Formats: sequence, C-alpha cells, structure tokens
Amino acid sequence: MSTSRGLGTDFDRWLWKLFRKGPFTALIVLVKIADPKVEPLRSTFVHIVGDEIDWGDIVMMLRGAGVNWDGAAFFPTRDDDGGLVPDEIARARLRELESALREDRLVLNKGAFFDVWGRNLEVQEA
Repeated sequence: MSTSRGLGTDFDRWLWKLFRKGPFTALIVLVKIADPKVEPLRSTFVHIVGDEIDWGDIVMMLRGAGVNWDGAAFFPTRDDDGGLVPDEIARARLRELESALREDRLVLNKGAFFDVWGRNLEVQEA
C-alpha cells in the first residue's frame, strides 16, 4: 500500500498487511445484500502484484462487472511457493468457491468481506 495514499479503509489496511508477504491472487465475489438474504452476483480473480492499489481503485475496477453490488468478498490464494496462482488454477479455485457459496453463504466470512465503502462486513446466521 502506498503510504502517500494512506490506509483509510478496512480494505486498505487488510491489503497492506496481506501484501507485506508478497504478491498473491485474490478471488473476488460481488454480492447483493437484501436483508435477510445475501446473493452472489459476479465473481472474478485478480493478481495483486504491487502495493499502489487502494479501495478506490478496486471500486473502479469492479464497476466493470456491470451490476450494482453491496459487498465484495476477497479470498487470497497463493501457489505452493507462496506466489501468484496461474490463471487456470485461479479459475478452478473460483468455481470451487462459487459452489461452496451456493451451499452456504457463511463461506463469505472465510474471506475478507467489505461493503461499498471498504468497511468490514460479516454474514450472520439467520
């Protein structure tokens, strides 16, 4: 995380702490929150290779999903050597995550879950 941008959001602090261990691949799930439901909308993955990104940059990137979302969950993953995951493995892990979320929305809590302002969220059992 670039210190010139500050560490203004929960997301920024999470990312800065995680990136200190080096580059990683993040599986991302966008959700719609309509109490009492949390519905997955879209998913993707990105390779985080630098520390210049912040929550504002992520929001701009996620606008490309073409949906209105209320929350974004990030699931960091690394290869066996602690680095970036190849695209084909990231896609497979993303499909596994999507399947797990269809069965249990509480899986969102296993990642880092944020609202549109980059604040921590948690799914509660109904």
